[in-house]
Amino acid sequence: MAAATDLEEQQPATREPVLSIRNISKGFGAVRALTDIDLDVYPGEVVALVGDNGAGKSTLVKILAGVHPADSGTITFNGAPATITSPTSSRELGIATVFQDLALCDNLDVVSNLFLGREPGRGTIDEEYMEQHAWELLRQLSAKIPSVRIAVASLSGGQRQTVAIARSLIGEPRIVILDEPTAALGVAQTAEVLNLIERLRERGLGVILISHNMADVQAVADRVVVLRLGRNNGVFRTADVSYEDIVAAITGATDNPVSTRAGRADEKDA
Repeated sequence: MAAATDLEEQQPATREPVLSIRNISKGFGAVRALTDIDLDVYPGEVVALVGDNGAGKSTLVKILAGVHPADSGTITFNGAPATITSPTSSRELGIATVFQDLALCDNLDVVSNLFLGREPGRGTIDEEYMEQHAWELLRQLSAKIPSVRIAVASLSGGQRQTVAIARSLIGEPRIVILDEPTAALGVAQTAEVLNLIERLRERGLGVILISHNMADVQAVADRVVVLRLGRNNGVFRTADVSYEDIVAAITGATDNPVSTRAGRADEKDA
């Protein structure tokens, strides 16, 4: 298995991570959800966070999003120590989180969803600015939205994901966390979302991608961080690792059904 466990070996020494967490732990009563988790995210990099159900992915995301406080450990953002105590402090720090449910209002149009709770203007809402800025954001993402005045309820799954990602950029974050962005999407819609992730990387943002789909992970991620039973279980450069290696790290065993099938196929080809 081509794994690298030393995080400092993953990037050139001249680069500094925009987000760095060390020894993050979290428990809920007697249950230890996370134990001494380390993670680095660099500008213009997509880091896939993978693991089986119960591995701790959701807990880590909620800590970074300000939903749960960490019990111990340190968070460094842009080279300075940071404390995340609430969703507001997470956003103000420069972290935007797009959860799997997207939290969109189906009865409102695209513009209203993008600026919901952050409408510009004093006394009266500046609708013209909102519409212009909405189109600008969508153009930057190469998004395929027919109109910013169309109700979100009439959009496809991929288009809804586009709106949620565009909304996360309103506050000009440095890190965007995407929780299962391609879940329940078709092939064409999945490709659309993966293109959006590429656009985020091109903008110089750090992206944390939580996904169970290894094909999506290998398509867009620069590195893969594996969690298993609430602990780090491998850091991989995507270009240097196989699907079977990632699955083996997720399951905690090199001998698993996926690698066994792959071995049989290799023997048959030989």
